[in-house]
Amino acid sequence: MTETLEFQSEARQLLQLMIHSIYSNKDVFLRELVSNASDALDKLRLETYQDKDLQADTADLHIELDLDPTARTLTVRDNGIGMSRDEVVALIGTIAKSGTAELLGKLRETKDAAASADLIGQFGVGFYSTFMVADKVTLVTRRAGTDEGVRWESTGEGTYTIEPAPDAPQGTSVTLHLKPEDQEDNLHDYAAPATVRSIVKRYSDFITWPIRMAPESGEGEPETVNSMKALWARSASDVSEEEITEFYRHVSHDWNAPLETIRLQAEGTFEYQALLFIPSRAPFDLFVREAKRGIQLYVKRVFIMEDCEELVPEYLRFVKGVVDAQDLSLNVSREILQRDRQIQLIRKRLVRKVLSTIKALPEEKYQTFWSEFSRVMKEGLVADQDNRDAILEICSFPSTHSADEQTRLSAYVERMKEGQEHIYYLTGESRTAIENSPHMEAFRDKGYEVLVLTDPIDEMWVEGGGFDGRQFQSIAKGQIDLDPTPADEERTSEFADLLGWMTTALGDTVKEVRLSTRLTTSPACIVGDDHDLTPQLEKMYRAMGQELPPVKRILELNPGHPLVTGLRTAHAERGGQDERLAETAQLVHDLALLAEGGDLPDPAKFAKILATRLEQVI
Repeated sequence: MTETLEFQSEARQLLQLMIHSIYSNKDVFLRELVSNASDALDKLRLETYQDKDLQADTADLHIELDLDPTARTLTVRDNGIGMSRDEVVALIGTIAKSGTAELLGKLRETKDAAASADLIGQFGVGFYSTFMVADKVTLVTRRAGTDEGVRWESTGEGTYTIEPAPDAPQGTSVTLHLKPEDQEDNLHDYAAPATVRSIVKRYSDFITWPIRMAPESGEGEPETVNSMKALWARSASDVSEEEITEFYRHVSHDWNAPLETIRLQAEGTFEYQALLFIPSRAPFDLFVREAKRGIQLYVKRVFIMEDCEELVPEYLRFVKGVVDAQDLSLNVSREILQRDRQIQLIRKRLVRKVLSTIKALPEEKYQTFWSEFSRVMKEGLVADQDNRDAILEICSFPSTHSADEQTRLSAYVERMKEGQEHIYYLTGESRTAIENSPHMEAFRDKGYEVLVLTDPIDEMWVEGGGFDGRQFQSIAKGQIDLDPTPADEERTSEFADLLGWMTTALGDTVKEVRLSTRLTTSPACIVGDDHDLTPQLEKMYRAMGQELPPVKRILELNPGHPLVTGLRTAHAERGGQDERLAETAQLVHDLALLAEGGDLPDPAKFAKILATRLEQVI
């Protein structure tokens, strides 16, 4: 029985984008189909290793390309794992990927065809690219080990038909009913054998399964048109830049070229080869929890696993590529990998190599990398203590040294003032908020550079560590004395009565009131003890549902500010029983809280006191 079903709405929108040819290089449709066929062959061989009872024919695994110039059809056929009816509906009729809505929103916003193509390339929806070149697509498939075949067909206009295909062979065939040739629209004659051979040679020569076509003469047995040489097993001098780029696109499903290529070869007690890539663009699902991550794992050229998470830590989840180990079992499982000593050693070396490669990137490439992957790299500062120093050497941060350019920590250390012991920083929600913070006043006046940290994760990694022997120090925490003088001690004595009274009067909200050396123009600021949570970190924990006990912080007063000296005089004259004086002390605290972007404990009370004070001066 034939059923007519509708594409999921997101799939319909992507199909329309493909049909209307947003991508100028339409040849890539064949690369995507061959890549899918190669994956299907990999998966069949893997399943036959894992399930000895699977009834599947693995005698001659291959990809075949059939052309019919008269009917204007091109068929890409494999005898791999195949699909069941439910898998066809799930994999083709629906885009079951987190982040779909975000992707489509960006596609709707962008007017540039190249930008749209980049976005679709990030998403990796290769099958849909067939509708750039075909008016109708027919797919026939049968999953290995089953007797039920499926026939799927669509013109890409919103619906597709699906019906049983009793005689379907094992594997999948995709037949494209090609659009007429249109050179102005870069639509080539994909029914011409010479065109197809050229595309295969350009994009898919490295595929390790034979890709077969009829001979150029048109007579005789099909012949293999790709070299089938694993790129990671060939010497660097024997591989062209174009081949490397196409292999990257195959393993990453990214349509862009990689930013950097990394090769590794280990010999000795255990042997492996690795060919890794750093993308030039962050994938759209980089921060989607359900997104797949990891590197393809081979054993002696045999595909074992698509996304081996054990080979790279989570903060390097953007790294793509292949690792081919010589001494692992072909029946290796994820559980075994988690305990395997060789895998752990390979992982350590891969991490070190990736980090050293990033550190050595030319400045232009480094800037591209850091703009795309800075947030995810900072996760490593929290999660990977063994490599924290190496990650810090890669990191760049905004600082007060420049409004436009970020700085590496090594450059910060070189600029440190004589006698400066710490690397100073301040966290906040924006650069503007941080630069206008009262905490910055003395540091700005005395020329101390301060890191401006605005990413939420900055709150996590910066605590309890250092760089190059210097500890990180928040300028909003602890007792900071910039160039202390004997006069500071005299002032503390002069203000002792006021400080003691205010500590008592504000005892419900602060743990101490003291004089400040970090203020020059503001009357007061609020600081934490060395090990207190910052207000931003408190908000993050509470947003995650974690209840925290109230944290009392310290109110620091600027002894040179007229408001503070006036308070001292008023307290000396009237004592601490004056209600208006207590209200003024509360105002000083609340104004300091507002200045750092904090939330008032009682906004209505603050407004009432402030209104009363304003009435008295009008």
